[in-house]
Amino acid sequence: MVKVPTTTWTLMYNVYKKVLPKVHSYLNEWKARAEVIPDPELRSQALASIETKTFHCEGGAIYSLLAGDKINDAIRFIVAYQTISDYLDNLCDRSTSLDPEDFQALHESMPDALTPGEPLKDYYRHRNEHDDGGYLAALVQTCQQTVSTFPGYSCVQDSNVRLARLYSDLQVHKHVKEEERVPRLKKWFSVHQTTVPPMSWFEFSACCGSTLGIFCLTSYAASRDVLADDETKTIKEGYFPWVQGLHIMMDYFIDQEEDRLGGDLNFCFYYKNDDVMMERMKHFFHQAEKSIRDLPDWKFHRLINNGLLAIYLADDKVKNDPGLRKKGKEFIKSGGAPALFFFVNGWLYRRISGT
Repeated sequence: MVKVPTTTWTLMYNVYKKVLPKVHSYLNEWKARAEVIPDPELRSQALASIETKTFHCEGGAIYSLLAGDKINDAIRFIVAYQTISDYLDNLCDRSTSLDPEDFQALHESMPDALTPGEPLKDYYRHRNEHDDGGYLAALVQTCQQTVSTFPGYSCVQDSNVRLARLYSDLQVHKHVKEEERVPRLKKWFSVHQTTVPPMSWFEFSACCGSTLGIFCLTSYAASRDVLADDETKTIKEGYFPWVQGLHIMMDYFIDQEEDRLGGDLNFCFYYKNDDVMMERMKHFFHQAEKSIRDLPDWKFHRLINNGLLAIYLADDKVKNDPGLRKKGKEFIKSGGAPALFFFVNGWLYRRISGT
């Protein structure tokens, strides 16, 4: 069995010693690839996704601590897969297209990346920009090649692909023309509503918008020869919906003012009022805590859940907004001492690293 950190101090020591240096090394390699993308628009979005979203790879790669001797391979996979996610998010959100067929084609790369041997497709076939110099294909192939070496990957592949398809569907629906977004998301939710606990359409959307379940499942597959069906199911359900939903709702929570000014979709805006929002987000936190209890290495996962809560709240957006800062203190109280530790650590790290 892999020995994983179960205290705040041992976790952060391993993150700084084993995880972050490797994350930055792999990201630098992808940045070098992005810098020579022939098409200027694709190059611009690829570089922007790395420069502004490094934190996503840093956070996701913590799950590599579940991978034992395969930790560097797990980091390699997580960085490549999260880079696909962030790059495509930029192409859908900040680039030249509002075409759902384009978004669907781009996001075919995400389940493909989780399926060793799956042939590459022309992911740009519905957009004007095509020539990325093989950048997206290289990311997909890196993921495929890496997971194919993980002894237990066949046990988690189907669950990974299901999570990836939910993620991809969300990205299509939320990035189309503004007037079409909510109707599409509500219709999509109606198809899946009976498969999740009682929640709203926008909360379900948030639950589908995270890659954490994929990183967790894949890291376990790296260190184990086999995972029983019930264990794979327990791990998947430990993260989807509650932990993933908490992760994304916290992201939207701190982005409210920015999204309001930019006219961007933010799921926090659909709550009746701030009191309802706070109650529901606390509910997500406590449900996540419950679902984590069934997981192997549950103390590790509880640390991550507290860390997610606190590191988001260490963001300058919270510090500089009195309303968010007050609500953030309520969340810190919900997480207890571990959340306070991660809050202070996250605040310091952001200032030292400049992220």
